[in-house]
Formats: sequence, C-alpha cells, structure tokens
Amino acid sequence: MRLGVDLGGTKIEIVALAKDGSVMLRERCATPTGYDETVGAIAGLVEAAEARLGLRGSLGLGIPGSLSPATGLVRGANSQALNGRPLREDLARRLERAVRISNDANCLAMSEAADGAGAGFDTVFAVIIGTGVGGGIVTRGRILDGRNMVAGEWGHTPLPWATAAEHPGPTCWCGKPGCLETWLSGPALAADADGPGARDASALPARAAAGDQVAAAALARHTDRLARALAMVVNILDPDVIVLAGGLSNMAHLYTELPRLMPRHVFSDHAETPVLQAMHGDSSGVFGAARLWDSD
Repeated sequence: MRLGVDLGGTKIEIVALAKDGSVMLRERCATPTGYDETVGAIAGLVEAAEARLGLRGSLGLGIPGSLSPATGLVRGANSQALNGRPLREDLARRLERAVRISNDANCLAMSEAADGAGAGFDTVFAVIIGTGVGGGIVTRGRILDGRNMVAGEWGHTPLPWATAAEHPGPTCWCGKPGCLETWLSGPALAADADGPGARDASALPARAAAGDQVAAAALARHTDRLARALAMVVNILDPDVIVLAGGLSNMAHLYTELPRLMPRHVFSDHAETPVLQAMHGDSSGVFGAARLWDSD
C-alpha cells in the first residue's frame, strides 16, 4: 500500500493506493494554523487510514515548498509556519518510517505523467495556477529535482518580456519584485480586475462572456502574461507537454489562447507544445505524493 498526503493551505488530504493504483481510501481534514498541530494532523490521518485498512504503507508527502539540500529543513513554503522546520524528521519519528517529501507541483507532475494528461509523454512540465503559482518537471517517470532542489520553481522567476508598465512588478511574499506568482495567481488576477482587496477570480470568465469589459481586459492581460511565462519554459526545457492545474486551470479559454500566443515568444520556427488540463484535477497532488516511492 502506498500512502500519499497533500498538505495544502486550507486542507490536508490522504489517499491510499493499492499495488495496481486503485484507490483504497481518501480522506480530508482542515489544515491547522500551527506547525506542531499540522504534524499531528498529518500523522493522525496516516494512523487512522492504516487502522481502518489494517495495512501499513509507504508515505509520500507533497508540500507547498521544498527541503533544503543543506539542512533538510523546509524552505520557500508559502505556508510559512513550515519554513525552517524539520518536517521530514518529525513525521518519520512520529510514524516510525522513512518519509519522502516533494514540492506539491512535483507531485502534480508525477501523477499526471503516470496516468493523467501527461501520460505517454517523455518530459512533462506541470503548472499550478491557483492561490499560488508553481511548476514541476517529470522526465521518463522521474521527478527532476536539480542540484539545488529547485528545478521547476517557475513561480519565483520574473515575468519575461515585461513592458514598461509591468516593471519592476509587485513585491512577492518571497521579497523579490515581479515574481510570476504576483502576476499569474488567482488573487493577482482578481486584483487586476477588481482592485487590491479582491482575491477570487472564478467569476471573471462568466462576467467577460456577459460583456463585462473590465473582466475581459483582465483575462486578456493574464493570458498574455501566462503565454510569455510558458514560452520561456519552452525556450529552456522544451517539454513534450504542459499540464495546467489549480483553480485557474478551469478557465476554458486558456487551452485555445495559449497555443496561439506562445509561439511568438518561442525561439523556433516551429512551436506546437500541447497545453492540457490536468486529468486528476485537485487530486493530482495527493496521487503524485503516493507515487514518490515508485522510482525504487
């Protein structure tokens, strides 16, 4: 049995997968605010799942950050209570087993490459565009972590081909100006349309379809920026497919507009990278976490 846990800002989800990949159990709980409480909640989900199934499993965990190769501590998490904490060691001690931890976008990429929208492609670049923005890379069934464990940290690169009006850009929570997360996330899109206090962009496509020009203009700016950002990835990595997940991935216009807009920024006379929606939706992260032991 393979257990996967997806640690999100508002919920923690666990899945148990059988050897054939079928789902044996799925459960969720709310994410606590404190670090110790979060460790307890994750461990509690694992212990309850194993008690219910009568089996013990391997454990993979997806988090909104990564582990430092120098210290093993969590760094770069937008759930900032995790930063600087020995999450892997604390869970391993509590649950008496080794724990594999990876970035949530890496887990997304792992799941979609295995049996989702990226199945059958050699190199998959998977993108989360939701409350935050991130990316993960899987090539031939393996996560590409990189020497510094930051491969795919696309959300904390600057907006490419920025206009004068876009420079230097908003300050990100990481302290740098103009990160893609500050331009492409759901709250960024909502604020662009409706002002600094807005955070929910889900109604913008319907508003634009009904003739709201403010919504339509914000969506057009967002799509153009996303096209530039993905074209940069094509110029560097040239993946076989790009898979979108997160709340904004449900906007249908992205799948027609991005392939049209991206080629003008790709350094090639031929650019036809498919852009597909994640097949497993918001479950990709937890399925990918369960697969973190698959390469053994």
